[in-house]
Amino acid sequence: MRRPSFQCGIAWCGAAILILVLSSVAGSSTVDESDLDVQTREIAKTLRCTVCQTESIWESGAPLAAQMRQVIRERLSQGQSPDEIRAYFYSRYGDYILMQPPRRGVHWIIWTGPFAALVIGGFFLYRTLRRWVIQTPTPPSDLSEPLDDSSRKRLDRELQS
Repeated sequence: MRRPSFQCGIAWCGAAILILVLSSVAGSSTVDESDLDVQTREIAKTLRCTVCQTESIWESGAPLAAQMRQVIRERLSQGQSPDEIRAYFYSRYGDYILMQPPRRGVHWIIWTGPFAALVIGGFFLYRTLRRWVIQTPTPPSDLSEPLDDSSRKRLDRELQS
């Protein structure tokens, strides 16, 4: 039986190292793909589908939403920032495309309205309950007096029957 030579062992080690390097390069390209997918998803979740109107373009199954996701992906691969991509869609569709309206101008009513309604409603509830408490009649004082003998005897008879 022939023993493997030292050179054969080096060749095997070199091949193993080459495989590891190539797999790490291939793995890094898939990591970049997943980073691109993550960025695409995060941007697409902030933009409204113009067809579905209640879903983001990430959740929508409409063909237009798929095209918008592809535009986001292409712009990310070109090196544009998420804010630049949102600005691109904002310039084409206006405030409607944003899932969260901007916090400026008339949109402050949308952001502060629910809290203001809660405070105003709480005030009216407090005022109404306070009136009810004030208007509630106090119980007559004669109910708190102990029973006399005739009332007690009558109560005992009723309980026994």
